[in-house]
Amino acid sequence: MAIDKKFINQFINVTSKAALASSYLVGKKDKIAADKAAVDSMRSELNKINIQGEIVIGEGELDEAPMLYIGERLGSNSNGPEFDIAVDPLEGTNFAANNLPGALSVIAIAEKNNLFKAPETYMEKISTKVNEKNVVDLDYTVKKNISNLSDYLNKNPENLTACILDRPRHKKIIEELKKLKVNLKLITDGDVSGALLVTEEKYGVDIFLGIGGGPEGVLAAAALDAYNCGFQGRFIFDSDNDKIRAKKMGINDLTKKYELNEIVLGDSIFCATGITSGDLVKGIEIQDNDFISETLVTHKSSGLKKVRKLKQNI
Repeated sequence: MAIDKKFINQFINVTSKAALASSYLVGKKDKIAADKAAVDSMRSELNKINIQGEIVIGEGELDEAPMLYIGERLGSNSNGPEFDIAVDPLEGTNFAANNLPGALSVIAIAEKNNLFKAPETYMEKISTKVNEKNVVDLDYTVKKNISNLSDYLNKNPENLTACILDRPRHKKIIEELKKLKVNLKLITDGDVSGALLVTEEKYGVDIFLGIGGGPEGVLAAAALDAYNCGFQGRFIFDSDNDKIRAKKMGINDLTKKYELNEIVLGDSIFCATGITSGDLVKGIEIQDNDFISETLVTHKSSGLKKVRKLKQNI
């Protein structure tokens, strides 16, 4: 079933208000406070919407940040439509704290039981604009993925660009990409937006890969699905606690590679509003008693994929 279009503007409002709340703390060197402002606003706005919502992807355990916790129920109507909700009220807490580009407020919704319940752990992931089997795959080597992608896109490797988090854990992948003469876009945080840079030619990114947050992987998948892009993810359960939590959430195969259609089922809405300006959207701008926001919004069933600019009263 399709999610009613009337909810699009309501969820844009949720991320826009959360982005505004967080924007007052941009550059204040306090990522916890900036995150809490976004969380509190998001919770308040979600509780005004005529739905029965359940958080299936919350935020916080890894960052020790305030949470919209998994299992929390939101919405104003006990008889309204039932939705799974995934949130990252402040993606890029360091970006906001230090007034760097790319801080976002992000939400994705799907009908009940249609969003993967992702534990707060790391995920190996890969996204490309290609949505065909056996071109790019988590199980392939970097060399094979680049070779296949080059052939498929009819580009030389030196004309491809890979986006990857600049982390010590990616040293080998980065060295391999350099050896293959692939252009690199290294990012310091923000792997929701990193994964989405493959969606349109204007961003100039052909492949996103590496290890990042599991919840961020699910959020990105909702938007990638609307763009008909490719995505695969595999959770990394290093500790016994991670494994116990995963089993409690119904994950029995701890090494499973998930395809996009196993992460997001059916229709979805995705909204990412800029807090500070980045590749995807501009940050919050305040003019007198109004604020201007930019939100990347997708609604799979209606084919909506665009950046919405809004001017609202503070």
